Amino acid sequence: MDFRFTEEQDMIRSTAEAFLAEASTPAAVRSAMITEQGYDPALWQRICNDMCWQAMHIPEQYGGLGLGYVELVATLEQMGRYLLCSPFFATVCLAANAILVAGSEEQKAEYLPQLASGTTATLAWTGSSGRWDARAVDVVCSADGDGYRLSGSYRYVPDGHTAQLLVVAARAQGSSGAEGISLFVLPADSAGISRQWLPTMDQTRRQAQLVFEDVRVPAGALMGGEGTGWALLEKTVDLATVAVAAEQVGGAQQALDSTVAYLKERVQFGRVIASYQAVKHKAADMMVKVEASRSAVYYAACIADEALAGGALAQELPEAASIAKAYCSDAYFFNAGCGIQLHGGVGITAEYDIQLYFKRAKSTETFLGNSAWHRERLAGLLLDGPVPAARGGR
Repeated sequence: MDFRFTEEQDMIRSTAEAFLAEASTPAAVRSAMITEQGYDPALWQRICNDMCWQAMHIPEQYGGLGLGYVELVATLEQMGRYLLCSPFFATVCLAANAILVAGSEEQKAEYLPQLASGTTATLAWTGSSGRWDARAVDVVCSADGDGYRLSGSYRYVPDGHTAQLLVVAARAQGSSGAEGISLFVLPADSAGISRQWLPTMDQTRRQAQLVFEDVRVPAGALMGGEGTGWALLEKTVDLATVAVAAEQVGGAQQALDSTVAYLKERVQFGRVIASYQAVKHKAADMMVKVEASRSAVYYAACIADEALAGGALAQELPEAASIAKAYCSDAYFFNAGCGIQLHGGVGITAEYDIQLYFKRAKSTETFLGNSAWHRERLAGLLLDGPVPAARGGR
């Protein structure tokens, strides 16, 4: 396994950095934050039409670019660095991955070209419990002639109130845990679905509640086998976990960079505060956190490539994803918190960008399980024991 970037990967990363530095400025982020939609549709169209990022790791036969997860992670790192407000994560890292992992050939041929052309989508599976494991699935599905009926509600669904396509998980009546879970793909405007934006602390990424009231879906909407969807959903969530970790690395790096820039400007007692040794030590600690996390996330990206391709290391995805999420969650929150402190307290005020990173750090820490949950999960994986029943830190 080669851990060096190729020239093409370097170009992808540098192009993403240049584009986002111009398109996702602090002013643009603040402008998107105050809208209910949560992103600028014109910017999303630029991303889809000019950059083609939404098609990055979709295979070429479905209208994608056919690149790998390493290229995707390199782009996500820059998205996290510039706090890009867009439906990219929900569409690509949740819905597209779910279709790639669980979809039939017919479903891939129908839906992946739509996503590659800019259709927005998301994945919903968690209920009101705040869990991220199999017991999070609350929505119930039942057979109805040649189709199914779904009833229940989902929460914490990224961009769920604006997505055009939904991939959802539901369980058979009376089932529990990993048993009886099925996956379905359906249009978001299907009869019986109501959607509501849920305001959260992190205003740079929207979450929503979806309520299904006797929603009928055809048999062709079922992804994978009936009642056997948890293994497919778990793999999809692990892929999404690596993506979140990549965004966290970018955010942690920007928290460090913006804080160091401030330290070089702020004068106290006749000298810039960056010249004080204690301050240098704290900045050095922040840098170490970033570099360790970056190593973890790019290793996880290589494993994700193996998992999507069915390679020899595919079975290591859960372990690699949990290692990356644990390291990156801690690093991002540490760096954002130190940034607030090193700004002298004013960093928490609205005029400074570091407070936006602090909020994103906390929201991504709890999303898909915090570091404690992933370490406990990792211990279970290494000791060949059960996955923990903890609620994931919410």
